[in-house]
Amino acid sequence: MTARLPWLIFATGSALGVSAAVVVTAVGWTGPAELLIGVGLALVGLGAAAIGALGAVVASRLPRNAVGWILLALGVGIDLAFAVDAYAELSLVEGLGPLPGDEWAAWVGSWTSIPLIFGLTAFLFMLFPTGRLPSRRWRWAGWFVAVAVTLATVAVALAPDEINPAFDNPVAPTGQGAELARWLLDATDLLAPPVLVTAAAALVVRLRRSRGVERQQLKWFTYAAVIVGVGLGAASAMPAGPVADAAFVVGLLALAGLPVAAGLAVLRYRLYDIDVVINKTLVYGALTVTLGTAYLGSVLLLQLVLRPVTQGSGLAVAVSTLAVAGLFRPVRSRIQAGVDRRFFRHRYDAARTLEAFGVRLRHELDLQALAADLRNVVHDTMQPTNVSLWLRTDDRNDSRTTGQ
Repeated sequence: MTARLPWLIFATGSALGVSAAVVVTAVGWTGPAELLIGVGLALVGLGAAAIGALGAVVASRLPRNAVGWILLALGVGIDLAFAVDAYAELSLVEGLGPLPGDEWAAWVGSWTSIPLIFGLTAFLFMLFPTGRLPSRRWRWAGWFVAVAVTLATVAVALAPDEINPAFDNPVAPTGQGAELARWLLDATDLLAPPVLVTAAAALVVRLRRSRGVERQQLKWFTYAAVIVGVGLGAASAMPAGPVADAAFVVGLLALAGLPVAAGLAVLRYRLYDIDVVINKTLVYGALTVTLGTAYLGSVLLLQLVLRPVTQGSGLAVAVSTLAVAGLFRPVRSRIQAGVDRRFFRHRYDAARTLEAFGVRLRHELDLQALAADLRNVVHDTMQPTNVSLWLRTDDRNDSRTTGQ
């Protein structure tokens, strides 16, 4: 029953979410714009269903690990909240509404994002990947996050302002109660930064203490979290424009990929590929910034130089494009070497060790010296527990081990 329960929860919640997207699109469609909105809503529902499915897989295989249940609650909760919002929106369709309980549906949809997105994400940071806090000392942090999320949810649920132009808050207090609700709402805004810092600190502490498989799992999750922070942070810091929009999209995609990275890491799927992913991200990220800066700089410089000769900027753009294309390979090689030397020292040292061994191999004739050298190379590049070399002599029935 324990293995089937996650799938039962997932199937119920996802069916409601996807059905709500279909109904909203069918009823509210009056043209291509509404159809596009409906398709977007359907993609949100399907994305949440994918997160819920991954959570169901983890929860069914590792029922004692809280990470799977958090992912399941996140995916199913988003779908259920979406279904409630869709019901409230349907009541506004001319000729269809009002519907029974539409005001209460809008009220539920107004505060569910706080425990779902804010609360579950914070606990995902704190409990990943073992499903437990980093240590007993972190219990106070867990209680702090739980209390903060509860207070924020209550504050939004009791907000005296209208939910949206169509609905008022059915439980909004009046008089002194309204003033108290506004004060609570303002106070809970101050709790968001400490909660985020606490969740991030738990992840950092666990990453510094981790070894082996757990460290690889944390690398996957931390990688996705860093991309979220860089994307959304860059988008908020940049002036409005295409670059800021692109950074925001990258941040949102990484945010959607955060629970996916968590689920795959707990399942240990392609766990050790994360080093390659991080390496390529650093290399091509730095390469994009370098070549982009070089391209813009060369275009501006050539335009200034060639302005007396030519009236247009086509020549400057063409020359700059050819120059950047020619710089691609050497710049990538230099950046790759720098990244390996700074962040992947073992890979850099291994490459240099193999290169030096290849040079010695062309000039060394003594078999015993070559055998000892080969054992040293294997030890330095792969760092095994022990090394032994088996050699075959001229006599096919005779063999010997040169050393360990």
